[in-house]
Amino acid sequence: MVQDRVLISELLAMKILICEDNPLAMKTLSIILEREGFETDMAIDGKIALGLLQNNDYDLLVVDIHLPYHSGLELVKYLRSDLGKDTPVIVLTAFSDLQMQHQAAELGISNYIVKPFDPKDLVFKIKSIFKN
Repeated sequence: MVQDRVLISELLAMKILICEDNPLAMKTLSIILEREGFETDMAIDGKIALGLLQNNDYDLLVVDIHLPYHSGLELVKYLRSDLGKDTPVIVLTAFSDLQMQHQAAELGISNYIVKPFDPKDLVFKIKSIFKN
C-alpha cells in the first residue's frame, strides 16, 4: 500500500514531451496523459521540440516519426548525442516499416507504437517505463 502511494507520487512528478504534428492527436494525448497524472508539454513540429529539449528536462518523450523540420529520429539523435541525455522515448508512427523500427532500436528507443493504437496501451507502456 505504501509502495503504491510512492509509485503514484513519483508518476505525478513525471514530465512528458509530446511531439506530434496532428494538433487533434497531440491535444488528445496530452489530455489522456494529464488525466493519468503526468505533466505534459507539446510540440507540433521538430523546431519547437528542439527548443523545448534545449530548455527543459523531460522524463519521457512521445514522438511521432514524421514531423515538420526535424523527424522524430533526428530529435532522438540530438537528445542522445548533442544533449547527452538517455531519456526514454516512445515513437508513434503510422508506418510499421521494419527498417524504421531497427533505426529506432539503434537509438535506444524504449517502444515503437504503430498508429492507430489504444491509448490504454500507451499509458501502460509509459507506466512500465517509469516502474523500471
